[in-house]
Amino acid sequence: QVQLVESGGGLVQAGGSLRLSCAASGRTFSSSAMAWFRQAPGKEREFVAAIRWSGGNTLYTDSVKGRFTISRDNAKNTVYLQMNSLKPEDTAVYYCAAGSLLLRGPKGYDYWGQGTQVTVSS
Repeated sequence: QVQLVESGGGLVQAGGSLRLSCAASGRTFSSSAMAWFRQAPGKEREFVAAIRWSGGNTLYTDSVKGRFTISRDNAKNTVYLQMNSLKPEDTAVYYCAAGSLLLRGPKGYDYWGQGTQVTVSS
């Protein structure tokens, strides 16, 4: 099994930055892809970004390209999401997920963290 714990959420003004962390433990080798999703009130959970534990491939949803950066620290089994130029529409609960493939759909991921709240004020 894989356990994921998110941290780093909080309240920030529009234009500010936050860095989310996802600490993975357990059978991390069984999940080659790590991703961030978010869910805003009244909306479905949506893909944000994904990265593999090895290699350089990354994926981003269009709305965060150029503003968010996903990265990893293999030695710490941790994935990060650097969020810059935050907008109020980025407000959501952000979830870390682990899966076998670098996909955009939530059904493609097997393990999920508890989520961390990100609130961007105007």
